[in-house]
Amino acid sequence: MSQNADFFVIKARENGVQVIGLTRGSDTRFHHSEKLDKGEVMIGQFTEHTSAVKIRGKAVIQTSHGTMDTDEE
Repeated sequence: MSQNADFFVIKARENGVQVIGLTRGSDTRFHHSEKLDKGEVMIGQFTEHTSAVKIRGKAVIQTSHGTMDTDEE
């Protein structure tokens, strides 16, 4: 794993925000799931196993590319 791998921060703005990790490779699959409650923060990292993250629910996401909201009503 690279020492310079990107980190991301997810802060839940409501209870039950789902964070789902997706695998790398020829066929993408779910490999990990977490639920966050309002105010909880998760710090994650892209690795040789994780190529993408899917977020369901109201949350703020911070990456080296900027900050965004899920804008879910």
